[in-house]
Amino acid sequence: MSKKAIILTSIGVIVGTIAGYAYYYYVGCASGSCAITSKPINSTLYGSLMGGLLFNLFVKEKK
Repeated sequence: MSKKAIILTSIGVIVGTIAGYAYYYYVGCASGSCAITSKPINSTLYGSLMGGLLFNLFVKEKK
């Protein structure tokens, strides 16, 4: 991986972490039976994974 790809993916992880926690805080799960949004650690980890994957789509690789 190039330096640009690592930086872009890292930014995606940070943005996803913030978005995952914000989703837990503002939307969450009132009953506690939701697998992802019942605990803040689950939603932040899921958000960071999705953010990293999403931002990694924009990395252009050399052929």
